Amino acid sequence: MDQAPPPNKKSPIVIVGAGIFGLSTALHLCKRGYSDVTVLDKQPYDETLYSYLKGADAASADMNKIVRSAYGSQTEYQDLSTEAIAEWHAWNAELKQGSLVPPGMSTKDAVFVANGNISLSTSVELPPWEVACIDGMEKAGNKDTQLATTIPRHRDIATQKGLESFMDPFHRERRGKHNTGVLDTTGGMAVADKACRFALHKARSLGAKFIFGDKKGCMKELCYQGSKVIGVKTRDEKTHPAEMTVLACGGWTPVLLPELDGLCEATAGSVMLFKIPQQSPLWDRLGAERFPTWMWNMRDGAGGGLYGFPRDENGWFKIGYRGTKYTNPLRQGDGIERSTPVTRWSPAEPDGNISSGDKFTSFPQQAYQVLTGFLNEYLPELSEEGIDISLTRICWYTDTFDNHYVVDRVPNKEGLVVATGGSGHAFKYLPNIGNWVVDIMEGVNMDRPAVKAWQWRSVAGEKPTNALMEGTSGSRALQNIRLLENPESVGTSQRHNP
Repeated sequence: MDQAPPPNKKSPIVIVGAGIFGLSTALHLCKRGYSDVTVLDKQPYDETLYSYLKGADAASADMNKIVRSAYGSQTEYQDLSTEAIAEWHAWNAELKQGSLVPPGMSTKDAVFVANGNISLSTSVELPPWEVACIDGMEKAGNKDTQLATTIPRHRDIATQKGLESFMDPFHRERRGKHNTGVLDTTGGMAVADKACRFALHKARSLGAKFIFGDKKGCMKELCYQGSKVIGVKTRDEKTHPAEMTVLACGGWTPVLLPELDGLCEATAGSVMLFKIPQQSPLWDRLGAERFPTWMWNMRDGAGGGLYGFPRDENGWFKIGYRGTKYTNPLRQGDGIERSTPVTRWSPAEPDGNISSGDKFTSFPQQAYQVLTGFLNEYLPELSEEGIDISLTRICWYTDTFDNHYVVDRVPNKEGLVVATGGSGHAFKYLPNIGNWVVDIMEGVNMDRPAVKAWQWRSVAGEKPTNALMEGTSGSRALQNIRLLENPESVGTSQRHNP
């Protein structure tokens, strides 16, 4: 492992990737006095504003992301979440006070909405994970922040706090159906695109430089002096010298750094969006004032793994599926098949209006059936009001075999750090993860459990949470699954009989 000394604070540092890992690292480098920080990204984020409705194409470019504290027995993430949530509230305060307002945003904007997060299950009894979440938070001194729908005392606390609607967001009980879940009252929702814009503006205000664009912002190759990485060459053939280079490229990281084979892989989640009319009764019911972020049967394999959000200020109601994590393996120049992110979403106009194109282009049929089956059972009001799917998207994340991140110096490559492997749960740490990345770059506070979990590692001797590197023979490969290609064959009537 690279034991080189920490970088000089006046020497150039280049970060490849302006998603949450890259943004947060740039921000915290500048806060610590590093004076020559450059972030490269092929995405034109100053134009798309991190909105996928405007063409942004990255996991961090989104409408909203779940924020939660409870992590069962994984207290390293629980503690990291507690730290992050305090910063989310501080960022909201900065915006409200007008001390730091990005272009196009105002003091009325928020980057975090504290509407809680409920983990729902079809089990009658609380599943072990939810029980561990309650125990873990209480042991950390956060008593009565995790409220179980099956515990009368918790129901009373929810009533006292005015959280009755958050405990049964899908109105299961009034329909005579069982409702099992745990509400994490510390959590809520990051307004993802605005949060990234805020972090970008904050880093810029502290001196970080950002270079965006398909040529000048896109890494072509790493530059070497022997085994030492000394910078990055971009597609415009310009070299960006660096004493330390950080690869934080999301789903592209394993392709750009083949040494990650077997540790990381790009995998896809499946997302549906519905447009809720303002005149609909669902407008108020699904608003963040009454409706939490939610997860459903997250550890139940292909038949579960759902999550969702309240409708946003523009009426978008988003629901996603990660029960099966799809891959797109392609044979690379060295002959190895690696999963490569590929844009697969519905076309939309810049103002968010759906175009006349194929709105179900290449959407996995399995994901469609699980998502619509859930909605038929849990939110039948959508069909009763004739509100159909408006937009679909495939969103690429970077999974590791054990769901822990990879933040470490790369073995046998002096001057190179990798920050990736968010595994679908890293966005909530946008305000603080960079502080940990900088610690790792500097080699300080390395004995913390989270830092040890993020070190470079091998699957050898472990039972992996996620299967990686299955290639084109794998059952999750987009080449091998049934896709919905014809939008006319999946209209409203079939949506309710998947």
